[in-house]
Amino acid sequence: MLESEAVKLNVENPFTWTSGMRSPVYCDNRVTLSYPSIRKYITNCLSDVIKNQYPNVQGIVGVATAGIPQGALIADELNIPFAYIRSEAKKHGLKNAIEGHLETGCKVVVVEDLISTGKSSLKAVEDLRENGFEVIGLVSIFNYGFAATHQKFLDAKCPYVSLCDFNTLAEEAAKTNYISEDAQVKVSEWNKDAQAWSDAFTAKHG
Repeated sequence: MLESEAVKLNVENPFTWTSGMRSPVYCDNRVTLSYPSIRKYITNCLSDVIKNQYPNVQGIVGVATAGIPQGALIADELNIPFAYIRSEAKKHGLKNAIEGHLETGCKVVVVEDLISTGKSSLKAVEDLRENGFEVIGLVSIFNYGFAATHQKFLDAKCPYVSLCDFNTLAEEAAKTNYISEDAQVKVSEWNKDAQAWSDAFTAKHG
């Protein structure tokens, strides 16, 4: 992630996530797809996780949009069927929410590029279950490690595995001078209570 510069940091002018939360950290793992050796490494790592943790998997489902290419790469590596799921059904054509063909009732693993609040990931899990699929787990490249998000996954009875978490990323970024030690302290404070940090920044700066 650091080698491909998929991680951006801006404490003074935070990024706005889809959820509306303000964050000094933005992680775009789609960038890693542009580097063949990094792309292959991530695919192999996630494939190994699935083989070890979910050996009875019968299909891979990528979450649109960032989980689609990574999911397809993993499905190809494991030689099993692939489909992807939209955030909502199309308004035209067949009005599908799930694109591709998987046998109803099959055991699937969901692929995300990262987990933040967990909203999009768990909506995909819920929609797949409602459509008759057995979601046996979810994998991602990165996880911000929010306690509230972890609880949401527990409540949804959806086990998950991430290759890297926020603390590991921040430590490695400081160790390799990707960010300064002062910046590491600041982003670590944000990570302890991201919503409170976001609310305070918005209240002060608008």
